[in-house]
Amino acid sequence: MSRSAWFDGVEALTFDCYGTIVDWESGISRALIDLLGDEARRRSDDDLLVMYGEFEARAEEGAFRNYREVLEDVACAFGAELGVEVSTDDAARFARSVGTWPLFPDSVDALTTLGRSYRLAIVSNVDDDLFARTADRLGVTFAEVVTAQQVRSYKPAPAHFDEALRRLGLPREAVVHVAQSLFHDIAPAKALGLRCVWIDRRGGRSSGGATPPAKATPDRTFPDLAALASDAT
Repeated sequence: MSRSAWFDGVEALTFDCYGTIVDWESGISRALIDLLGDEARRRSDDDLLVMYGEFEARAEEGAFRNYREVLEDVACAFGAELGVEVSTDDAARFARSVGTWPLFPDSVDALTTLGRSYRLAIVSNVDDDLFARTADRLGVTFAEVVTAQQVRSYKPAPAHFDEALRRLGLPREAVVHVAQSLFHDIAPAKALGLRCVWIDRRGGRSSGGATPPAKATPDRTFPDLAALASDAT
């Protein structure tokens, strides 16, 4: 592999997790079928994912609440919208499912390769314990992990990025942010002066899926983390 000159001077890569490293859309879709049964099966995955993005954004408004509570609200919103009774236990099970959402097949190898050349950090809209379950399956060492629970804020607010930069102790020009979501990640990171890599996991599909629509211009675009690792190392 031949490292691209674009990465010269880069010392750390910060990553969104769910959507970039973890196939959150497959995980969400499976969890919704478990929650809603036939009412979920009657709708396309994209329809359900767009609803998820709307319900999640609504649940994250106002005073900060842990992501488990956000997801429990999302579960109840689906129940109300689709006419399915969702119990407290059902909502809690839906929230717990985060830890079982599948990894993208390229994630572990790509992160392991990148970790030999860069400090890796996570900036994720999640609770500490939920990420811990994902981290166990990844088996990758991160220099820093910044969660919504720690900063009491959800991206696209800037707190995750500010805290990651503080902990890494690096100037902005030495850090590149890597993410799938233009809304949650690329737009706010660019506004803070960070260079950004967009991992276009949806492959140009017209729908934004579980991510609300947003306009942002990444510095580089790759279809997956494997392609990033090939270019950056």
